[in-house]
Amino acid sequence: MSPVRLNGSTSGYSELSAPAVAGNNSIALPTGNGTAYQVLRNGATAGSLEYADKIVSGTAVASTSGTSIDFTSIPSWVKRVTVMFNGVSTNGSSQGLIQLGSGSFATSGYTSQWVLIGIGTLNGTVSTGLPWFHSSAGEAKTGHLVITNVSGNAWVCSGVLRVDTGYMSTQAGNITLSGTLDRVRITTVNGTDTFDAGSINILYE
Repeated sequence: MSPVRLNGSTSGYSELSAPAVAGNNSIALPTGNGTAYQVLRNGATAGSLEYADKIVSGTAVASTSGTSIDFTSIPSWVKRVTVMFNGVSTNGSSQGLIQLGSGSFATSGYTSQWVLIGIGTLNGTVSTGLPWFHSSAGEAKTGHLVITNVSGNAWVCSGVLRVDTGYMSTQAGNITLSGTLDRVRITTVNGTDTFDAGSINILYE
């Protein structure tokens, strides 16, 4: 098959060429032009293209009330989620957790550890979630944790948080979910401490 040439407004042209392959392939272009900085990708049906953002931002949630903050309806194609903390604190001293889920939140099966740096060295392990370090009521945390798909339903996490009382924490962990990730929860180990300051958001890609 001869390539298709698309003439430009001046003397040049662009050329579309198909690879040497048996059978027929169809690619359906989306309607419209999308918006600035979007990319073309396969949609829910292979061969049906759609415009999409390279990185999708959730809606920031004020972490000033409630015992957990949930981000749901995460698309099945997502391979990386970034959880961002901006001055987040609670009214208690329970360890902070990020829990992932597929249909419901996984509350066990995590292998995670945190290390505190700046006032000596403290560390701990967590099996009920991916930790974001927390020790005292009113301490404000700022930073992010990045959760990345290894393969299948296996996910790993690492991140750094600054604590406004003058130290930092680093944390990492992993879990294999029972199905495709579709939700992220930010909460605490005891599940009863209440958020009282800051905001939380996610990016996914």
